[in-house]
Amino acid sequence: MSSSFTKSTARNIFYGGSVFFFLFFVGLTFDTMSGLPKRDNSSQLTEATARGKKIWETRNCIGCHTLLGEGAYFAPELGNVYKRRGPEFIKAWMASQPTGAPGRRQMPQFHLNEGELNDLVEFLKYTSEINTSSWPPNIEG
Repeated sequence: MSSSFTKSTARNIFYGGSVFFFLFFVGLTFDTMSGLPKRDNSSQLTEATARGKKIWETRNCIGCHTLLGEGAYFAPELGNVYKRRGPEFIKAWMASQPTGAPGRRQMPQFHLNEGELNDLVEFLKYTSEINTSSWPPNIEG
């Protein structure tokens, strides 16, 4: 057995590794594509949810909050706020802003009417029901 590393050996390692990782990638893709339909909750989309998402976007909530780990980290994660606090707390919190508590970050008052608050709560309810594979790991976000 030769102790030298030949061009032929290097080529075989390269091609073998390329084939292995290509097959590995195809397997991961197949696993992901077969698992996604089981996690789909798009049947729960309603008009109120869509209007709530529009409120979320137009008020730039993601500029301060994170939603399912995406967004700014200035304010709390809201992907599971519906489960943590409930709809009445969310509405009361939105209506009472800004609190004026010294030394705390303040959320602006968006002057949402009852219907808009309900739509935003429906959107947050929808996001709390998304199967995120236990993300975020901390219930408080």
